[in-house]
Amino acid sequence: MRFEDRVVLVTGAGSGIGRAVAVGFGAEGAHVVLAGRDVERLAEVADAVGEAGGTALPVPTDVSDSHSVDALFREVDAEYGILHSAANCAGVWETGCAADMSDIVWDRVIGTNLTGLWRCLRGEVRLMVEGGAIVNVASVVGRHHSVPGAAAYAASKAGVEALSRTAAREYIGRGIRINTVSPGRIDTLHLAGADHGFGSCPPIGRVGGLAEAANAVLFACSDESSYFVGHDFVLDGGVTA
Repeated sequence: MRFEDRVVLVTGAGSGIGRAVAVGFGAEGAHVVLAGRDVERLAEVADAVGEAGGTALPVPTDVSDSHSVDALFREVDAEYGILHSAANCAGVWETGCAADMSDIVWDRVIGTNLTGLWRCLRGEVRLMVEGGAIVNVASVVGRHHSVPGAAAYAASKAGVEALSRTAAREYIGRGIRINTVSPGRIDTLHLAGADHGFGSCPPIGRVGGLAEAANAVLFACSDESSYFVGHDFVLDGGVTA
């Protein structure tokens, strides 16, 4: 198993891609730290990780709150003292054209998707004393594909990709690989009832599955991707082809 006895962290673990990634890590024998805002959802995911074959430590966390993130990493350090891999999946989607949205919406999206991710990356690097791998979930609605009405989301995800490329160069000398996965239209809760500018269906003929997104993240965290540094794995069924 690729992650047997390794300590991994998943943010946004309560649902969607984060949940699928967490259970995937569990199926490969990892000790999975589950970070998310919903305590009940984290408890359910912890059970699923255990049933898959891993162990889970649920830690209620709001990545937009610096004190909450600091508490998360204190708990990881106290419990394990090390981190081998991390998947930063926490994110929010809110619509609004660039000149029409409020400061509140802009700050909430940027604060969660970009600033919150940066806070987590900072804590993860500090605990990767033996090197490791970090995967940041970005989006094709960033650098690759423009969607009117998604200005804050697009800016946040483009920022995630730029941050990840820069950090990849900064920390590869310490044996820490940082990459991004940029999903297109994936079957998640926030997609329900909307196409988010992707049209009726990607060229592949279907929406992507959560397992497919999780597989990309797990690959990028694994030793199988040991020569990928600062790379963006685009997972969009041909939208940007």
